[in-house]
Amino acid sequence: MNLVVLYCRAGFEKECAAEICETAEALGVEGYARAKPDSGYVAYHPHDPAAMAALADGLKWRRLVFARQLLFAAPLVSDLPVGDRVTPLLASARSFGTRFRDVWLETADTNEAKELSSFCKKFEKPFRIALDKAGLLAPDDAELPRLHLFFLGSAAAFAAISQPGNASDWPMGIPRLRMPRSAPSRSTQKLAEAFMEFVGGQNASERLRTGQTAVDLGASPGGWTWQLTSRGIHVTAVDNGSMDKALMAGGMVEHLKTDGFHYRPKRPVDWLVCDMVEKPARIAGLVADWVAGKHCKEAIFNLKLPMKKRYEELRHCRGIIEGKLAAAGIEARLRFKQLYHDREEVTGHLRVLKTR
Repeated sequence: MNLVVLYCRAGFEKECAAEICETAEALGVEGYARAKPDSGYVAYHPHDPAAMAALADGLKWRRLVFARQLLFAAPLVSDLPVGDRVTPLLASARSFGTRFRDVWLETADTNEAKELSSFCKKFEKPFRIALDKAGLLAPDDAELPRLHLFFLGSAAAFAAISQPGNASDWPMGIPRLRMPRSAPSRSTQKLAEAFMEFVGGQNASERLRTGQTAVDLGASPGGWTWQLTSRGIHVTAVDNGSMDKALMAGGMVEHLKTDGFHYRPKRPVDWLVCDMVEKPARIAGLVADWVAGKHCKEAIFNLKLPMKKRYEELRHCRGIIEGKLAAAGIEARLRFKQLYHDREEVTGHLRVLKTR
């Protein structure tokens, strides 16, 4: 392993690079990031190759906001011969000195890279056969790393590995979610992905269950509210706009046409969700006030980042939330992730762990 490769949303390479550099520095590693605008990935190179061990041990994919995938890569294999791409890529895979539980052939999530998808599909079978013949595939061993071939073009690719439990379990780091026919808007997929990311399988049935209560700030027309009611959760939808009629007919939603920044529930609720279009610092302060005031146990919210200084704004918002909770004597877990269904935004999750 010589470098770290991170997939990200095209246009957010600068933020992904700033984050990996800051994170590596906190681990005592010095290096630099290559981040070509709109390329959909970042390559981080430590100055000392021996530092890769510290990065492999200390980098945590779930703590990285802008990375869709976390890979530890061998040097780029370029000038792949048209007649035999398998041999040099197989040699690069061998350099890891391990077998693999699976192999994925991937590209960046850009319009330009999509042209490589048909090539990857055709190349996967012969490469998988060669990998198997070399004794490097062991699909029954879930503890082994996954091999990734990340193609920058048909003649250049990184061979890289991802570790179990420390990487996305979706090819290209993109979850494939179906759009529910009855959902009022496509924004419903943002909350569905957020639940997958922040709640997942760990106690999911306990933390999202029938009979719970929630408040949806900025609810209209009801995409996020639909995700909650589909799980049997009663929702107070706060928005001056109208709500989907079919959703309201279900009897699980109370619609209040009032200002989401001033509304507070008479009794604490289990969940707060918020997708209001407002300055991120103001949303951060609002969510922190809800949790500090013990109005909810968990919150999922979106921060619409500005075009400039997006990473700096996110750090500012994190500071606002952590400061308010510390002053209120509340211990909570705060995470941010730029989800696939996000755009110029990141999604935050705040969960109360202990109160004073």
